[in-house]
Amino acid sequence: MTSNSLLKLAALPLALLAVYPAQARKFEAVSERDGQLEVRTSDGSYLIKPYSAGIIETTFVPKGESADPASHAVVLAPAAVKTTLKQKAGAIEYATPGLSVTITKSPFRIAYAYKGKPLIAEKRGYVHVQDDPAAGSKDINKGEARELEAIEFALDKDEALYGAGSRAVGMNRRGHRFTLYNKANYGYGDRSELMGYTMPIALSSKMYAIHFDNPQTGYLDFDSRKDNSLTYEAIGGRKTYQVIAGDSWEDVIGNYTALTGRQPLPPRWAFGNFAMRFGYHNEKEARDTVNKFIADDIPLDAVVFDLYWFGKEVKGTMGNLAWDKDSFPNPEAMIADFKAKGVQTVVITEPFVVDTSKRWQEAVDKKVLGTDADGKPLAYDFFFGHTGLIDIFSPQGKRWFWDIYKGLRQQGVTGVWGDLGEPEVHPTALHHATGTADQVHNIYGHQWARLVAEGYRQDFPAERPFILMRAGYSGTQRYGIIPWSGDVDRGWGGLQSQPEIALQMGMQGVGYMHSDLGGFANPVLDNELYRRWLQYGVFQPIFRPHAQEEVPSEPVYREDQTKAMARAAIRLRYRLLPYNYTLGFDNNQRGLPLMRPMLYEEPGNAKVRAMSSTYLWGKDFLVTPVLKQGQTTAEVYFPARSAWFDFYTGERQAGGATRSVALSPDHVPVYVRAGAFIPMVNVVRTTRDYSTKNLELHYWHDASVEAGAGKLYDDDGLTAGAYEQGKYELLRFTSKLRDKTLALRVASEIGKQYQRPERGIALTVHNIGAAPSSVRIDGKVAVFGWDEKTGQLTIDLPASEQASRSIDIAL
Repeated sequence: MTSNSLLKLAALPLALLAVYPAQARKFEAVSERDGQLEVRTSDGSYLIKPYSAGIIETTFVPKGESADPASHAVVLAPAAVKTTLKQKAGAIEYATPGLSVTITKSPFRIAYAYKGKPLIAEKRGYVHVQDDPAAGSKDINKGEARELEAIEFALDKDEALYGAGSRAVGMNRRGHRFTLYNKANYGYGDRSELMGYTMPIALSSKMYAIHFDNPQTGYLDFDSRKDNSLTYEAIGGRKTYQVIAGDSWEDVIGNYTALTGRQPLPPRWAFGNFAMRFGYHNEKEARDTVNKFIADDIPLDAVVFDLYWFGKEVKGTMGNLAWDKDSFPNPEAMIADFKAKGVQTVVITEPFVVDTSKRWQEAVDKKVLGTDADGKPLAYDFFFGHTGLIDIFSPQGKRWFWDIYKGLRQQGVTGVWGDLGEPEVHPTALHHATGTADQVHNIYGHQWARLVAEGYRQDFPAERPFILMRAGYSGTQRYGIIPWSGDVDRGWGGLQSQPEIALQMGMQGVGYMHSDLGGFANPVLDNELYRRWLQYGVFQPIFRPHAQEEVPSEPVYREDQTKAMARAAIRLRYRLLPYNYTLGFDNNQRGLPLMRPMLYEEPGNAKVRAMSSTYLWGKDFLVTPVLKQGQTTAEVYFPARSAWFDFYTGERQAGGATRSVALSPDHVPVYVRAGAFIPMVNVVRTTRDYSTKNLELHYWHDASVEAGAGKLYDDDGLTAGAYEQGKYELLRFTSKLRDKTLALRVASEIGKQYQRPERGIALTVHNIGAAPSSVRIDGKVAVFGWDEKTGQLTIDLPASEQASRSIDIAL
């Protein structure tokens, strides 16, 4: 094909490209050196590099270009992986013990397989395409549709696709062409094609992921043309992707988060309840709210200040980033008083400095802001005023912003809330130290989270930062981002989209995606919606009601019945702290999501591929949120590998079927896996008072379970890297059922720098059909209680220094 005909091909609408044959790429040679394979072709070179048996990276370098080694996503160093290179007739196979790459010479083709199972193959591979001018995507310099660089793959006709970041389009996202441009969607409901946290990653029901390692703006096309194609398109940048596979979904996410970084364990107070609204105008409002939580006996761990902390007005003050002393005359004393009550203080910050703010001239003089093409600060209009944008890619921008955060931390502020970090308005004409707006747009939030994380690591190395932000990129989880799903509508549609968003983001390595509980946008008073959203919130990663102030988001300001139900939900959240904190540990160590789709449980079941109505909270809870007004029954799918017990009534359900269950106004349907251990504690007013010294341990016995296991992770809840420093305890629980004997064991692994408490355990064994003939604790006959009505066996293990305990029950 001539260069002239290639230009004609590139000028065609994207939808027509599929009818043209693959580009005539010719194989020329292959060589292996420096731990990678180089395949030279007529138009460039493929560099194929294994990171592990489950991760392979491929980079295409067109002729005349050089490889760009810099990745914003990848932090894993390639391991010394054993590889084999086999030359066959017309093909070359390059293989690790897991992933293999087959290069067919003519017609040229690259295909990937895992342990012999085909995964995905390049279709046309690297090509140039024209953007769709109808979408308004034009080259600002030429006024024409942009030319994009694309990589195209062939899909199986029946595989489901997930990924592309935060969206709400249905769990199986195949059939959509997604814009890769972080953009807030104010007041969205049950659907949203584009939101504030996009990622260039696709995951398949065939149990692999493909990550396109380039942050520049573009598109990710999940077979929108219905021609079995997966296509990544970008305005420029690296032509690099990683194929990630494994034997289970846990392996796939484990490999991906090994590649891009694991989430640090947040401070334990992040698992508690937040007081938050838009916003507290003065110190009295904030103090009154915290005191009302205490008076109403509703646990509380943090109070969050929206933008009134630095200005009396919404508009014209952004960028002040200092306490308004009229409204908050002594912030240090207020923060100290909250801390004495076990309540942390979090404040909002934005990356915009409006020209009416007190810091505008300082930002200009210190060259903190993004610029125009001539290097002058670029200011433009948006909702909050005429503004500049902090250039967090420049050394002076990073230093200036971090100094503000450092000063706030020294005042006692323990949580960072970064808002509008897409950035919300980011003109194409804006230049940053490392590229144009469109080149760095999608990593602005990523770099912002990095700035805070690295600042803490340098100046407060013993502390775990809390970083609440709504925009990021692949790998931002390693900086400790706690993302939320943006300004969702306060309506049933807004609630309906939340499980999908959180489940999808967890699959993509971002385990703490959550929603403004109750909904944010529009002054809607719907107590049923509020109750159901908070009941769902017990089983999502962060429990944080937040909304516009016209209708209060805090439960203490709702009518009595709603307040009582909210209190019950929040108290359950605190009772589950040992289980939930352990989920955070598993996320930190293995990348496992806190919320897991049914696909994780039954990867081979096509019926669950698009399911988000029921999901797993950790490994052992099955949750079905109530998502429709006036709903009296819910359809619950019970996975086939286990029996399941109603968490509230104890009723047993066999696995492998969908059943209609009656709803209670007090809670959403929640079931526990047979054979599960669930550690719990008594309710505390704040996580500052949390202790596992007196532990409730629940075990769900079932005759179908011969062996069960669970665990509890504990540390001081504050120290960064506590596990790595040996400042932890890990309790492991096991069960074995042999003949008529149920043997339960508790074993304690103690870090070298940790002092475990003397611990008493109140053990409840569920689903015991008759009183046992005997119970022995550590070999000695023990007193027990058995309730014929509930089938619950209760056994008290008195406080002991013993690291291991045994309970033998003769059924």
